[in-house]
Amino acid sequence: MASSAVRPTQLKRKSSDPHKLPTRFSMVRSFQLADFVTLGNGVCGCLSLMFAMKALITQNTDFLFTSFWCVPAGVLFDILDGRVARWRKSSSLLGQELDSLADFCSFGIAPAVLGFACGFQKMLDLVILTYFVCCGLARLARYNATVAAMPTDSNGKVKFFEGTPIPTTLVIVGVLAYGVHNGKFWRFANPMYQHEGPFAVFSQAFTPEYVWGGEISLFPGYELHPLVLMYAVSGTLMISRRLRIPKL
Repeated sequence: MASSAVRPTQLKRKSSDPHKLPTRFSMVRSFQLADFVTLGNGVCGCLSLMFAMKALITQNTDFLFTSFWCVPAGVLFDILDGRVARWRKSSSLLGQELDSLADFCSFGIAPAVLGFACGFQKMLDLVILTYFVCCGLARLARYNATVAAMPTDSNGKVKFFEGTPIPTTLVIVGVLAYGVHNGKFWRFANPMYQHEGPFAVFSQAFTPEYVWGGEISLFPGYELHPLVLMYAVSGTLMISRRLRIPKL
């Protein structure tokens, strides 16, 4: 009987077994309140993408404007998560990475998809939109890699940004929303889908005279919408190391 009894030391060793499965929802339990606010930013970015695709499928600008509004909502969550973290005096490497991923979704990918939805669909347009997305990704990666070495104030807050912060792409979204509101992009003759081929309706809606600013031909067969260059400017400013923006 005595030889079959489990010793206390054995119980302790078993409880500290490195191969033991983690408890359920252990990752979610480790989230701080600010992390859940950051997730709200990511949700806004995801919804913006879905509503933009829904707008193209249904040819309904109501879905497009909903997609536009999701981006400033993401900015609001992005502002709040930092304030909540300072209020709760809680910050972590997980929160920092989560914030960057949410920002990339809401302010990197979503504005590019909205540009595509508004008619920037030529091959050179796609090159510039891809450049813009890559700049946003590189800017966030650089910030995460260098934030620990950047100068801070007495509260431990970084004093300035290198390059424009990625939420400034809200300006681009505002330009697109203004254009759609004033009939500068979408001009569907028939709101219902016309079965004349998979791209017939879209070529009708995004002809040069309908897309704001028209289009120019740089090479035979390679056209460009000049307004898409605002994405190139925004991306270049984000990755600039000489441009320093004071952090408010």
